[in-house]
Amino acid sequence: MMSGIWIFDENCELTLELLNAGRNLADELGVNLVALAAAEQFAREYIKHGADEVLLLPSLNKEQPLEAYVPVMVEAARNADPDVFFIGATKRGKEMATRIAAGLNTGLCTECNSFTLDQDKKFLVMERLIYGGKAIQKIVCSTRPQMATIPARTFEQAPLQEGKEGKITSLPSAPFSAVKVINRTPKVQEAVDITEAKIIVSVGRGVEKKEDIALAEELARVLGGTIGCSRPVAEDLHWLPEEVYMGISGKKVKPDLYIGLGVSGQIQHITGIRDSKVILAINRDENAPIFDASDYGIVGDLYDVVPKLIKEFGNVQKI
Repeated sequence: MMSGIWIFDENCELTLELLNAGRNLADELGVNLVALAAAEQFAREYIKHGADEVLLLPSLNKEQPLEAYVPVMVEAARNADPDVFFIGATKRGKEMATRIAAGLNTGLCTECNSFTLDQDKKFLVMERLIYGGKAIQKIVCSTRPQMATIPARTFEQAPLQEGKEGKITSLPSAPFSAVKVINRTPKVQEAVDITEAKIIVSVGRGVEKKEDIALAEELARVLGGTIGCSRPVAEDLHWLPEEVYMGISGKKVKPDLYIGLGVSGQIQHITGIRDSKVILAINRDENAPIFDASDYGIVGDLYDVVPKLIKEFGNVQKI
């Protein structure tokens, strides 16, 4: 007998994306969609966006980390026996998911980017990228619940459902945690959140010196976009903040337009940009791998091509 689809993430925006994924699956299976929330205002928001029930997690004192919720979630899942449990693939979410899976003695598909339902056997066939994005691995979890962590921006956010009603159920208090939070220091972000950008101009090793990044910044400005880069530009050369490099170990983006300037296009970088709606590559090497992943390509010196693009797009802005 089907019991339900559970979803959780500490971030409201990602939870709304998981609600979209879970809502479609719950409808297909004919079961309830259940969200876990750490605050009542979020609980009501999740119901408005499709949740049939919200399990309200107990409040934590300042000394308790969010991970203190793990035993609460494990006990609740043991009692309710959900069919599927989706958790956001943030750093903390992935850490919590592994502990929850261990507590429930079940399997876990990490970084799941798509899934289909086997209609006969009623289990999920989950997919994730492996070998730096060179292959797709299909995973079936034979134990309950079927668990997966899902990265941000894999799904659109669930739409608002006017008049949607649901139930809010409070979970018991969290047990004492051996981990104690001594201090919290907010991380100062040096750049805008590149994952939200609609247009990204990306800098690669084809840019000869740090001062020349101004050329990419000007192109981004006339397009109303954001600057980004490949991993070596941020981690090796330190020309741009680490928050803006894209790739398998960096940010995964989904802009309307991605423009690569002197980006070679190794698979590690392509993994982070592959969901872009349009990819334009500018590279003097006609054999650069990025052209294989591009919708449009310009073979040429970026120092010659980019000023012309800036002039043309600038003229369009003035019309």
